[in-house]
Order: sequence, then structure tokens, then C-alpha cells
Amino acid sequence: MLLNILVVLLIVIIAISPSNVLRIILGLPFVLFLPGYALVSALYPKRGDPGGMERVALSFGLSIAVTILVGFIFSYTPWGLSLYPILLTLTFFIVATSAVAYYRRHRLAAEERFALSLQMALPRWAGLSNLDKALSIVLVVSVLAAIGVLAYVVAAPKVGERFTEFYVLGDYPEELSLGEEATVTLGITNHEGQEITYYIEVMIDGVKNGEVGPLILADEEEWEQEVRFVPDEAGDDQKVEFLLYKDGESEPRETLHIFVDVEG
Repeated sequence: MLLNILVVLLIVIIAISPSNVLRIILGLPFVLFLPGYALVSALYPKRGDPGGMERVALSFGLSIAVTILVGFIFSYTPWGLSLYPILLTLTFFIVATSAVAYYRRHRLAAEERFALSLQMALPRWAGLSNLDKALSIVLVVSVLAAIGVLAYVVAAPKVGERFTEFYVLGDYPEELSLGEEATVTLGITNHEGQEITYYIEVMIDGVKNGEVGPLILADEEEWEQEVRFVPDEAGDDQKVEFLLYKDGESEPRETLHIFVDVEG
């Protein structure tokens, strides 16, 4: 009963908390300990089988195995690895195994049932068996590793994909007269994580027709403006290219093109 109350409280706090850090901190016991503890309680309802240290170690190990299995199954479903389906599935698993543990324990005599008790005094190292010592070391290393991973996730910068958006806005001319000036509205959005200087070259059938820049954009800054060009020769399906260069690079970062018919 106490375990299920704790699970409900964790779910409520995780669901309503706006802080990802708090979600991670509260989610660790939910993922790393509670499913395994409920399963161990259902499998071993009797006192002393296994002992306290073995029971804790098994709880950690089985929790990781159950969580990985749930995540693997959900990766093949339409929901994918999303928070709430996995959260609800683990909750159902904990409640179901807790109910089995409750049923099995109450079929035993009161003195044979396993009961969780908290003791402030730590057992002496010399009094532990070799198995208990090994499990204690594994348990400490696992907890420290989990804390280290948590600290890294919280402290490490989240580096997303870095790129530049280059696009055409609105309509553009398809038919022009020789010598007629045309305009195309272009847009640039800098997602490179730093300030970038851009240049735009205008090419018509491989011949340079104009240039725009330098355009200095801060990270996440947008630029939209009309770019003008004037065709020098008549002909159908002339390819007008807009080449976006990043300062210091000889190859264009992005390219756009349109086709126009030019009447002589």
C-alpha cells in the first residue's frame, strides 16, 4: 500500500512539474528501483529469502531490465518512446506486482512475511558474507553511476542540430522582358548557434548577375528581403540561382533556383 501511494505521488509530481531537472530526479527511483522492488516482493514474499542486501540489488537489476523491455516494446508502437505511455505502463506493472505480493504475503503466517524496516545503523563490513560484500560494492557503484549520469544530463549543454534555413517567400516571376528588373523575396534564419555572416550570389544560367551582403545574423535571427536581378539575354527556361555563402567558405551553404522565360 505504501509503495503504491509513493508511486501515485511521484506520477503526480512528474506530470505537473515544469522542471525537467525535477522530473529526472524524481524519475530515477521510479525507473531504477520501484518496478524491481515490486517484482521481487511478488516473487519472494517470505522473510529472509533473499536477504535484505540481495533484495535491494535484485530490485535495481530487475528495474533496469523491466524499464528497458518496456522501452523496447514501445519503440515498435505508434506512441514511440514518449513519457506518458511508458509512465502509465510502469505504474500498471508496479500496481499489479504489488497486488500479487500482497496476496502472497497474506497467505503466509505473520511471522514468515517479509516486512520492510528501516534501520539507521549500518551493518559492519566484517560481519557481511562475501556475497553481501560483492552485492554491496555493485550496488554502490550502480548508484554512483546513476548519480553521475544524472549530473551529466542536468549540467551538460544540449547541443541540437546546427543549420541555416534558406527559403523563397511568396510568388516569383515566371515571364520577363529583356532588361526588365525582377524581384524575389528570400529569407534566411540562422540556427548555427553563433553569429554568422552570409552572402547571396545571384546567377542566371551560370553567369553572375548580382550579390547581396554581407548579412550579419545572430543565432536564431531571421532576415527577409527582396533580391533583385535583371536578365541580360533572351531565352526560355533560364535558371536563376540564389547561392547562400557563409563567410570564409568557398562552397555555397544552401542553393535555391527558379526558372523564367525572357522575351527579347
